[in-house]
Amino acid sequence: MAGDNRHLLIPLDHSVSDGPVAPAGQWDDLLRALVAGGADGIIVHKGRARGLAPDILKSCALVVHLSASTACATDVDAKVLVGDVEEAVTLGADAVSVHVNIGSDTESRQLADLGAVARSCDTWGMPLIAMVYPRGPRIDNPHDPALLAHIVNVAADLGADMVKTSVALPLERMAEVVAHSPIPVLAAGGPPDGSDLIEYGRAVMASGCRGLAVGRRIFSAPSPASLVARLAAVVHSGTDGDLAKGMAEDMSMTNYSTTIVAGVA
Repeated sequence: MAGDNRHLLIPLDHSVSDGPVAPAGQWDDLLRALVAGGADGIIVHKGRARGLAPDILKSCALVVHLSASTACATDVDAKVLVGDVEEAVTLGADAVSVHVNIGSDTESRQLADLGAVARSCDTWGMPLIAMVYPRGPRIDNPHDPALLAHIVNVAADLGADMVKTSVALPLERMAEVVAHSPIPVLAAGGPPDGSDLIEYGRAVMASGCRGLAVGRRIFSAPSPASLVARLAAVVHSGTDGDLAKGMAEDMSMTNYSTTIVAGVA
């Protein structure tokens, strides 16, 4: 992914968990807008990866997500494997990702799946991103720094190359999580309280995180390319993101907009 070992990833796997990200006819335009804005990688399931136009990935990494569940499930925290590393290799993936919910009723199976995927990644030389979150009936405070420090070590110990997880609150305590992690940490999503995404990005990067993985807050924005450009500036150059705003507004795909389908929060 990025040459400076910092990463702005855009998860687009929500179409399995929650419902459509964008109308089918606007999917390629959305991806081109994200790449034009400066996304380092997109995260999709294998079916979407098969249909990607070749030009879209010229300057953007492809991460194939191997886990799934839907909002209609009896247990929404019960992730299962729906793909494998071998499939990702045939699709030309640059990395794969696996989701684990610590504290869920099916935690043990999810941990076993992560370990098995890590073994296959070693065989194929495929980088592994573990998306590990404190979610389930045994979690009292999902933003507890001590809990998150435990979680990032679970990812590292089971073979992940990078971990994506929730942020500690207050945000400055995310530095404690990063300090305990032997692998790079990506902050998941946007600010829990819905506040300014750029300010959130600054705080997260200042804590020592290696990047951001933001999906819904970007693909539901009126101008995804502009927002991605501002976040990319925060991730890669440490600027406030405003310097990139004007340039992004001149991009050919800046005016892309998507209608959020009912059911996607």
